[in-house]
Amino acid sequence: MTSVDDLKLQVAHRALDFVESGTIVGLGGGSTAAMFVQELGRELCSGRLKDILGVPTALEVGALATEVGIPLTSLEDHQTIDVCIDGADEVDPSVNLIKGGGGFLTREKIVAQASRRLVIIADYTKLSPQLGTRWHVPLEVMEFGFEAHRSFLLDHGAKTTARRRNADGTPYRTDQGNYILDADFGPIDDPFGLAEALSARAGIVEHGLFLNLATDLLVASPGRTIDHRTRALAPA
Repeated sequence: MTSVDDLKLQVAHRALDFVESGTIVGLGGGSTAAMFVQELGRELCSGRLKDILGVPTALEVGALATEVGIPLTSLEDHQTIDVCIDGADEVDPSVNLIKGGGGFLTREKIVAQASRRLVIIADYTKLSPQLGTRWHVPLEVMEFGFEAHRSFLLDHGAKTTARRRNADGTPYRTDQGNYILDADFGPIDDPFGLAEALSARAGIVEHGLFLNLATDLLVASPGRTIDHRTRALAPA
């Protein structure tokens, strides 16, 4: 039986087909995207790909990219990214996403919005009939007004909220120094309406609803070839 890690590696390798020499590549966070970074590093070391510059979505992603030999650049130097390869925590039939399980959602969304093409790589366990069915919505929030942010979320349909913590029990902080709140809304009937409400709230830096951003989805399932979907062709 194929393990989930095997599936992640398969789909990470398949994503190399979307990368051409001489391009700027957004490097996403999470376990599947990390496998892609490693695969891309191998391609560069072998010479099969050349003149790639990576834009990492987190400090730890940048550290991994440097370790495997991917030269880095930034959005300050390259405002448009040719393709971004990233993972997801949950994907609905319209290729809308929940992301941010790793805590990198703000930078991930900035890089995604700067990309001509956003290719999401995932295994079949990330597929869902409706956002919020399998995963909570991560939110990057400022420390100032933290409890007010939590009350706002509860007033807007969240069943529970939890401040993300490190293994030692201390509050997790993002690369920007903010907190992460994980809000359980249950199945979300109107993700666009929720996203609008969250974006309008001062103190919520960013939310993990990635709507109408992904152009491509690659899904690995046991005993099957990699399934390639595009947002335009995805069922509504």
